[in-house]
Amino acid sequence: MKRILTYGTFDMLHEGHINLLRRAKALGDYLVVGLSTDEFNKIKNKKAYFPYEKRKLILESIRYVDLVIPEESWEQKIDDIKKYNIDIVVMGSDWSGSDKFECLREYAEVIYLPRTKGISTTKIKRNCGELLRVSGN
Repeated sequence: MKRILTYGTFDMLHEGHINLLRRAKALGDYLVVGLSTDEFNKIKNKKAYFPYEKRKLILESIRYVDLVIPEESWEQKIDDIKKYNIDIVVMGSDWSGSDKFECLREYAEVIYLPRTKGISTTKIKRNCGELLRVSGN
């Protein structure tokens, strides 16, 4: 059995997230998703709209996802690879070449998948803000 691992905040789920999860799952048999906790997002200077438990519930309902684990630190990744017998770590291409993931090559194959063009959580949040300003809310 080939086991795949990916990480992310997965806030305001959109087609780009689904594409990443679908393509990651297609690389193997079992997909583990490390979901950034609210506390870890603070360390990364990120703010999720939905809290961890709601994001976890949504991810667990996606057919490509077999297991959701908490991502609580940058340092846990090697332990996750060992604990879950991971063969491949998959991330979006925006992480390509990052020391955060390149260091994992000693423990698993690392694959960067292209992002879905035209969509991102940042873009959705920005568009929602613009819509609210235009509507006067």
